[in-house]
Amino acid sequence: MSGRKNSRKNILRSPGHVSGMQWSPEQRRITQKYRSLEDIPPGERRYKCYTCHTIVDSSPCPKCGETRLQVLCPLDHCQCSHEIIARIEYCPLCGSPVCPDCGSHDVVQISRVTGYLQDVSGWNAGKQQELKDRVRYQLS
Repeated sequence: MSGRKNSRKNILRSPGHVSGMQWSPEQRRITQKYRSLEDIPPGERRYKCYTCHTIVDSSPCPKCGETRLQVLCPLDHCQCSHEIIARIEYCPLCGSPVCPDCGSHDVVQISRVTGYLQDVSGWNAGKQQELKDRVRYQLS
């Protein structure tokens, strides 16, 4: 069972696995250089402020003074013009949901798995992984 779990993790991190996304050569280089956000050296990191959502290079946030900053995934360009999309992909570097058309991490994923529409970011890690592992079929 543990070998199966590791193979899923490797598949998730493989940029070629993300079926709907067309990652740029620069994005592919980043996923080969770094395997997770923790691998990015502090000097190369960018951060997103929890309070004002500004993208900054260091702590504290120069706009509002907030010291709690989220490490920004280098594959995220922070701009998505889509309102509603029918499917979702996952970032090969940080595992976050991304827009399958543009690659932006600025998405909210909702699902009806629990019987009503709900933001899946509030689910526990096991339930979120179960959603990622689901296979969707097209009826022809």
